[in-house]
Amino acid sequence: MSLTPAQKTTVATWIADGANLSAVQKKLRDEFKVSMTYMDVRFLVDDLNLTLKDPAPKADASDVTKAPPVPAPAAAHNPTADDADSAPADAEAPEAPLGDDATPAAPAGPSSVTVVIDAVTLIPGAIAGGTVTFSDGVTGKWIIDQQYRPGFTEISQPGYRPSPADAQAFMQELGRAMQARGF
Repeated sequence: MSLTPAQKTTVATWIADGANLSAVQKKLRDEFKVSMTYMDVRFLVDDLNLTLKDPAPKADASDVTKAPPVPAPAAAHNPTADDADSAPADAEAPEAPLGDDATPAAPAGPSSVTVVIDAVTLIPGAIAGGTVTFSDGVTGKWIIDQQYRPGFTEISQPGYRPSPADAQAFMQELGRAMQARGF
């Protein structure tokens, strides 16, 4: 069945207003009593040289690959009375990493973190595991669980938190090593 020129103009208006093919098919049936298959509507739109507008993509909450990156864990901070007196309660100052003598450590320069993947992972629930050596010499064992979350099973220095540069370098090196292994 063919449409009149006035009907074709109306279809062009619907498409210009953002209607998709299903909406055009329904409007043709409701307003003009013209029954067309979805494919016929598609051909009609093509014959009229009309371009469908793409709707805004919907975020897929189940797709974790598009989730924002998780920040590296920050060093634990125990506020003292001095901290409370020197800063307002609602203000948070950036924390400097503490050295062995509880004084701020020197700012971290370029990080040199090495990541090694074990040939066989024997930890239940882990898809991969290995070792890491941070730039300050602290070593640890890491795993990646079945939800692809990295974690540590052992660290050579109790309570150790890597510097932000080391944490970022660890994630980058881990990603490179996993890609090299086909993960």
